[in-house]
Amino acid sequence: MRNNSLWLKVLLVLITYHLSLITVFAQKREMRGAWIQCVNGQFQGLGKEKMQQTLTYQLDELQKDGVNVIIFQVRPECDALYESKLEPWSRFLTGKQGQAPSPYWDPLQWMIEQCHKRGMELHAWINPYRAKTKTTKQLASNHIAVRKPMNCFSYDDLFILNPGIAENRDFICEVAKDIVSRYDVDGIHMDDYFYPYPVKGETISDEEQFRQFNNGIKDINDWRRYNVNLFIEQFYKTVHETKPWVKVGISPFGIYRNKKSSPIGSETNGTQNYDDLYADILLWVNNGWLDYNVPQIYWEIGNKAADYETLIKWWSQHASGRPLVIGEDVERTVKYPDPQNANSHQLPAKMRLHRQLPAVKGTVLWYAKAAVDNVGNYGTALRNNYWRYPALQPSMPFISDKAPKKVTKVKPIWTSDGYVLFWTAPKGKDWQDEAVKYVVYRFAAGEKVDINDPSKIVAITAATYCKLPYNDGKQKYTYVVSALNRLQNESKVVKKKIKL
Repeated sequence: MRNNSLWLKVLLVLITYHLSLITVFAQKREMRGAWIQCVNGQFQGLGKEKMQQTLTYQLDELQKDGVNVIIFQVRPECDALYESKLEPWSRFLTGKQGQAPSPYWDPLQWMIEQCHKRGMELHAWINPYRAKTKTTKQLASNHIAVRKPMNCFSYDDLFILNPGIAENRDFICEVAKDIVSRYDVDGIHMDDYFYPYPVKGETISDEEQFRQFNNGIKDINDWRRYNVNLFIEQFYKTVHETKPWVKVGISPFGIYRNKKSSPIGSETNGTQNYDDLYADILLWVNNGWLDYNVPQIYWEIGNKAADYETLIKWWSQHASGRPLVIGEDVERTVKYPDPQNANSHQLPAKMRLHRQLPAVKGTVLWYAKAAVDNVGNYGTALRNNYWRYPALQPSMPFISDKAPKKVTKVKPIWTSDGYVLFWTAPKGKDWQDEAVKYVVYRFAAGEKVDINDPSKIVAITAATYCKLPYNDGKQKYTYVVSALNRLQNESKVVKKKIKL
C-alpha cells in the first residue's frame, strides 16, 4: 500500500508538471497552418461529392488538432481550382485542363465557407511562374503557354513564365487581384517556385531577354534576382491595394545561402534561395514586401547538410522583421529519433526550439494529410498538448494596429436552448474597427483575469453569443468578451460575473 501511495503521488506530480508545461508552451497568438496541395493528384477526378467528403474529413481532423489556417492550392500551373476568366480549370481537379467540374462547383469558394465555419483562415496558394508540370501532357486552348508561347521557357519538362518579361509579372498580379477582389480569402500565398530548381545539364533560356531588358545590370544572375524582386514588390502592393487586410505569405526554400557563399549564410550545404532560385527573401522581409515568411525547414535535427536546429536559429536571427513561421515536414519529424532521447521522435525537440525562439510565430504543416493520418501520433500530440488551446493569429501592426471598440450589452439569458451569454457588436466605420469575431474567456471565482493565458479561452466565434455550461447555479465565474477585426486585433474587454 505504501508503495502504491508513493507511486500515486509521483504520478500526480508528473501529471501536474505535464499540464503546467502545456500552459507554459501555449501561445495566445500563433499561426497554426497546414498546406493542402492538389498537385499530387489527390483530388483529380474525384468528383464534387467525394472531394467534398475528403476535404470535410481533413478539415474536421485539422480543427481538432488546433489548426487555424488552411493554405489551399488553387493555381498549380497557370490554371484554376476556382471559376476564372483568366485561366483554365485545372486538370488536378477534373482530370482535363479547361474542363469545368460536373456537377458544377467552385472549390475555392466552398473551402472559404468551410474554413470560416470552423474558425479557420483560408489562404489561397498560387504557384506564380510555373506554367506546366512534368506530368501535364495537354494544355487548354486558353492557357497562357498556348496563347503566348514566347512568354515561357521550357526547363526539365516544365514550362516557366519568364520572370524577365514584365508582361508576365503583370499577368500574375492580375490573377492575384482577381482572386482577392472576388473571394473572401484571408491571405494569398506563394511557395518556393520562382526560377526553376537547378538541374544538371539544363540551362535557362533567357539570354535574349537579358540583352533586351537588362536595365544596365551586367550579371545575368543579378538580373534574374532583380526580376523576381520587381515582381514581389508589385505583387504585394497589388494585393494590399485591392484589400488591405489580405495577408501576403511566401514560403521559400529552407536555405537562404550557405556560409561558403556568403558570410551571413548558414552552416549548411544545399540548394540556395539567393544563388540558385534567384529569390532574395531577406530583401523582401527587410523591405516589407510580405506579411509572413514560412521557410521550408523540412530536414531533421542533426541532418549533415541542413541541420534543422541550425536553420531555425538562422532564420530567427536574420528574418524576423516579419512574422516567422516554420514550414515543418510531418513525416520526416516522426521518422527520426530525438538526438537527446532515442525513445522519442523529433516533435518535442522541435517544439522546444520553437518556444525558445521568440521570433518564431507559428508552424505550417507539410502536408495536411500526414497530420490528418496521424503518422507517428503527430496529430494526437498537437490536439492534446502543443495546440490544445485556441490561438489568435500573429499581430501585424505594419498593416494596422487598430482594433474594434469593445462589445456592449453583455448579458446571460435563459433560452429554449439553455443558458446563453449574449452581447452586441460594436459599431465600426471600416475594416479596421469592424468586429468580425469575438473571444470569450472564463475565469474561476477569485482567479486573476489574465487574457494573455490562452487556456482560459472557451470560444473564438463569429457569433454574438456563447452557450454556457450551466450546472447548479452555485459556481461563480467571470466571463470576459472581446472583439476582433479581420487582422484579429483585439478590443478592450468586457467582464460579466455569472453563476453556473
